Amino acid sequence: MTTEDFELPRSRQANARLHAMVPGGAHTYAKGDDQYPEGLAPVISHGRGAHVWDVDGNRYVEYGSGLRSVSLGHAHPRVTEAVRRELDRGSNFARPSVVELAAAERFLATVPTAEMVKFAKNGSDATTAAVRLARAVTGRARVAVCADHPFFSVDDWFIGTTPMSAGIPAATTELTVSFPYGDLTATEELLTRYEGEIACLILEPAAASEPPPGYLAGLRALADRHGCVLVFDEMITGFRWSEAGAQGLYGVTPDLSTFGKALGNGFAVSALAGRRELMERGGLRHSGERVFLLSTTHGAETHSLAAAMAVQVTYAEEGVTARLHALGERLAAGVREAAAGMGVGDHVLVRGRASNLVFATLDESGRPSQPYRTLFLRRLLAGGVLAPSFVVSAALTEADIDHTVEVVSQACAVYRKALDAGDPTPWLGGRPVRPVFRHRA
Repeated sequence: MTTEDFELPRSRQANARLHAMVPGGAHTYAKGDDQYPEGLAPVISHGRGAHVWDVDGNRYVEYGSGLRSVSLGHAHPRVTEAVRRELDRGSNFARPSVVELAAAERFLATVPTAEMVKFAKNGSDATTAAVRLARAVTGRARVAVCADHPFFSVDDWFIGTTPMSAGIPAATTELTVSFPYGDLTATEELLTRYEGEIACLILEPAAASEPPPGYLAGLRALADRHGCVLVFDEMITGFRWSEAGAQGLYGVTPDLSTFGKALGNGFAVSALAGRRELMERGGLRHSGERVFLLSTTHGAETHSLAAAMAVQVTYAEEGVTARLHALGERLAAGVREAAAGMGVGDHVLVRGRASNLVFATLDESGRPSQPYRTLFLRRLLAGGVLAPSFVVSAALTEADIDHTVEVVSQACAVYRKALDAGDPTPWLGGRPVRPVFRHRA
């Protein structure tokens, strides 16, 4: 079968049925079929390790598994066994289970910079709880988010700042301001402009690039000087940077931090953690105003907490973070060599920490290009690589990496043809992929 013959008829049918019943055809916008070449959005049947199979019977090496949450690989035996042990014991009770105690102890031992923790099911609930708590303890309304980081929450305080702001009052959006990553001077100017108004600074401690020397410590000092709460969104950096998160790696302790994604290896669990003085405001052992911090019906499901504990033990005992970095370094080197070998080294770029790689597709002028991304994704899929990013899981083998690099090389050969033609359209197979955040469907 040639690349041009690659089709997914059963996936197409399943996608059509999904759109008839589910707005957007998926329960997460980043999983929508608009993120993939037209007609080539696989609907997944099952996964094991670093591989997934679609309903058409195709097998793929998968990257960015579970939107970066499945960092140990699908159906990891240690995690599934921990979950299985809890299933016959009941999953939700009228009072806390002993699993909640064990999970809290395990988390705080893994992330020793935090003094208290509260679990939830998704990252948005945790980050919104952090914002609410910061507003309560400071008595301030404004929130400052890092403008260079793409996502913090589905809730109004953040989504109102995106192109998909329909349904969100302007008065809410006006309370969120932004600061640039890595620029302490600009951040101090923002804090001075809104002196006494900003409740918190919230950011990913690291993302596509490493924090400049002294940046996180400088941000910590700025927050202290201006009386605001420093919040690290560790949804992605948690575990992938180190078992103790980016705060553990870089040695800068935020007031509050939020974890999710890798914490459950695909099971629904997130965490808000931080200083006891702040976290207790959401508890019962203080005399001040009560803060509705986090109270979720399913936040303490025993099997998800068991999964989280198994993940943390596996990371610590098997050196998972180091493995993620080693695999990512092998992949990044291979992709860069393949791109350079095909003469597109300045157009197909790999960026980010080795454990959290993303790729950029640039046009003839060096600008980010959705059409060229479409061409690239189409060739990867046809070669058995499902890669919305190049974020690795620990289940990948060196053979998986080598296969990926070979497919990338073939994709780059076509990329070169499109660049020479000055137009990727003949190689797209339909409309280009589109950004998640856009004003109109």
